[in-house]
Amino acid sequence: MALAQVNPTVGDLEGNCELVADAARRAAGSGADLVVCSELVISGYPPKDLLLREGFAEECDVAVESLAGALAATVAVVVGHPTRRNVPEKSMANAASLLVDGQVRSTIHKTLLPNYDVFDERRYFRAAEQVCPIEFQGRKLGIHICEDAWFNESTTFYRLEPERYFDPVARLKAQGADILINLSASPFESGKPARRREIAHSHVATHNLPFVFVNQLGGNDDLVFDGNSFAMDASGQLLAHGPAFKADMSLVDLAAPATPDCDPPRPEAEQDLLDALVLGVRDYMGKCGFRECVLGLSGGIDSALACYIAARAVGAKNVHTLLMPGRYSSDHSVSDARLLAKTLGVDFQIIPIDDVHRAYEAVNVVAEDLNSQPAGLAAQNLQARIRGAMVMIRSNRYGWLALATGNKSELAVGYCTLYGDMCGGLAVLCDILKRDVYAVCRYVNDVVEGRPVIPWSIIDKAPSAELAPDQFDQDTLPPYPILDGILEGLIEREASIASLSQEYPEEIVRWVARRLDHNEFKRRQMPPGIKLSERAFGSGRRMPMAATFG
Repeated sequence: MALAQVNPTVGDLEGNCELVADAARRAAGSGADLVVCSELVISGYPPKDLLLREGFAEECDVAVESLAGALAATVAVVVGHPTRRNVPEKSMANAASLLVDGQVRSTIHKTLLPNYDVFDERRYFRAAEQVCPIEFQGRKLGIHICEDAWFNESTTFYRLEPERYFDPVARLKAQGADILINLSASPFESGKPARRREIAHSHVATHNLPFVFVNQLGGNDDLVFDGNSFAMDASGQLLAHGPAFKADMSLVDLAAPATPDCDPPRPEAEQDLLDALVLGVRDYMGKCGFRECVLGLSGGIDSALACYIAARAVGAKNVHTLLMPGRYSSDHSVSDARLLAKTLGVDFQIIPIDDVHRAYEAVNVVAEDLNSQPAGLAAQNLQARIRGAMVMIRSNRYGWLALATGNKSELAVGYCTLYGDMCGGLAVLCDILKRDVYAVCRYVNDVVEGRPVIPWSIIDKAPSAELAPDQFDQDTLPPYPILDGILEGLIEREASIASLSQEYPEEIVRWVARRLDHNEFKRRQMPPGIKLSERAFGSGRRMPMAATFG
């Protein structure tokens, strides 16, 4: 069996079919009997409202039939795809089909349709009412799709409503399945690869069957898919494991004994975050048609990490940076930013903004507002907006993607400027707390590069927006270790103020909660970002803006 871990593009039916065909040709040359691909590989995942567009699902069905014909002389393949066939009129199913000898031999439909966080599959698909193994070469293949394996997982609710849901894997076993095969498009989150392995181990232990998991790879919009496909034998030993964040085709013989090298060491959390960000930026740019990007370099740690990620993603020659000192900028902000740019080999240009700032102060309509409070909030935000405008001018002129560099901690409490540092086409770090920004930067220097690619002077200095005299983040915000701990509780666990006040000072918890709720309107206007946690500021978070609670 070949586990084809490929990187589809949403909507590119022809290109996605060619990815599958190429994997099939290579697998056939290696002697494989069967190739397994990921969930909805033909359409790409998540196709979202493309599924509602007239003719899209029908074209996916046609693409699957054409692919079957093209693969007639190679090898059998299991592909995921949307379908309108064998469902009630105007309905659609999330399907997987076995392609053999030029034909679509069998098709199964997904049973459990997730409708939480970033998933809204019930908006599009009809759930299967029954499941059945597919026979192939004397075996009964227990093919099921992604969420179908999560019936008993602690974060889901299916098992609590037995009158509405059933366990698809258990029914496949009851109907004689010899092998459990899961086609997935499971987005990356910190710690999720280990959770998937635990779920597979649970099924193996319960049903005493081999388990094969094939996951999508690549970035699509705000989601990154990490691959990490694997196969286990009936005792739970790993027989094969695909790499993280890389295209791959792993061959596995389910009758062969496991070997120690099948189970690679688990990567550090910082490595996973870094790889996810690099892949997310690379695919967002590539699939949206951008070859180059531009961002402001402040001399601070956030823009430094965003710049490093961009250089890794698309190459240093395709990254352009602007150093935009203002009247409150320190000498080291420019020197640190210049050193970073030279070390990475990215293009940089120094554009002082004070003349533009003074021009605003001379405009009669706003002069009193700005001059009455020279370093007040309006004046501080003006500087950020001038810098944002400079970045967007360069973006518009050359067609470069503008990158926003704010982190999750700042976005959570509104320590950011609409139409200023928040402007751009992609918010690179919007799902990384400040503590993780520091951790990844240190990891880059100590482990990935083995040298200070991100200058230690940037990492070690106290963070500052430098929009007012002698300004530091901690003059306005709680210390980041405290702030991030509270934010993790409020956002990730949806913890109450009362429970968090047992760990942190109640006054600070209330301040953070208030800022989090009151800045929802800002986050609605930020660029799309890359999801790395269970609760990102993106399509999976649906908090009201006009609301008061707590």
